[in-house]
Amino acid sequence: MAAPQQPVDTTVSRCIPNAERGRHLFEVAGHTLHKSLGAGTYIQSAAFSVGGHDWCVVYYPDGESAEGSGDYTSVFLKRVGKTTTVTQVRATYGFRLLVPPLPYTMAPTAYPPPFPTVSRVTANFNGVNSCWGLKKFVQKSLLVGYLRDDCLVIECDVTVIIGKPMLQPRYQRRYKIKEPPSDLSENLGKLLETGEGADVAFKVGEEIFRAHKIVLGARSPVFKAELYGPLGDKDREYITIEDMQPAIFKALLHFMYRDSLPEVGNLGVDEREEMAKHMLVAADRYGVDRLKVVCEGLLERRLDVNNVAATLALADQYHCSRLRDSCIEFINSLSRTEDLQASQGYAHLKRECPDIIVEIWEKGTKSRKI
Repeated sequence: MAAPQQPVDTTVSRCIPNAERGRHLFEVAGHTLHKSLGAGTYIQSAAFSVGGHDWCVVYYPDGESAEGSGDYTSVFLKRVGKTTTVTQVRATYGFRLLVPPLPYTMAPTAYPPPFPTVSRVTANFNGVNSCWGLKKFVQKSLLVGYLRDDCLVIECDVTVIIGKPMLQPRYQRRYKIKEPPSDLSENLGKLLETGEGADVAFKVGEEIFRAHKIVLGARSPVFKAELYGPLGDKDREYITIEDMQPAIFKALLHFMYRDSLPEVGNLGVDEREEMAKHMLVAADRYGVDRLKVVCEGLLERRLDVNNVAATLALADQYHCSRLRDSCIEFINSLSRTEDLQASQGYAHLKRECPDIIVEIWEKGTKSRKI
């Protein structure tokens, strides 16, 4: 059983933007006189400073262009000054109309609805693009409610990002409430050990193993088809498993419930290798892909001159392409092949898989040319 995980102390740091924010109100007096200027004609505010840079608001009463914004007013934020072609400034901006107060003698319904701030936008202001904004700011037909004495007030909110973000001093917080480690696999493992709620039994050799259909069906498409498919016999006392050792089936169930291989500390190196081979075959038989990859990794780490041929034959038979490539690579890396050719696995490989011998020779020839 795996040791429970210990709570981990957590350190915290915080990065905040190094920025400066400012607002500018641009009053457009005599608005009705300006709106007859035509599309593409603009008026602009006085320069104002935010974040060490100068800016102005550019307003098009009849839209920035007749085609793209003819029915709308347009408004832009422009960076001005001698440094605009040298440096780049990153800024976030937003515009809105301020609603002038109306006489108290007017009915409440005469008040225009508050004009929301247009979604704030972040842009890079440089020599190529020193002016950013909104081609479609407000429809011309809606402006009348925001005029007071023929004066329109545009608010521009600017935040200039200055240099690199500031890193606040790091501090360590030892949380008193810590999440316990996951115990899902442990609980499922106990379910397998106790057999509580088991609804299916398997006979492997002379041993009986009890399990839960829902767990096996969720973990293996083959078990799902066998247990829940139309061919499944619900009246059977148990399902007989042929051509598998009880110890291998027990290890397979362990993996299905715990998602890990059982401890095999009492087995020798050769016995562990043999078990990994049988587990790979079982994983392929029941479509447990993760277990198959785990077994491939175990066999790959134990490759040597005496077992590589047998492992290669196994990998080829059960379509383990990564393990197959590793075996061929290992063989071609050998400076001497006498021990390999003397192994029983090599004789079997030549007899049963002659195409692999050709592949080894071809890949070895190519590597020597390189």
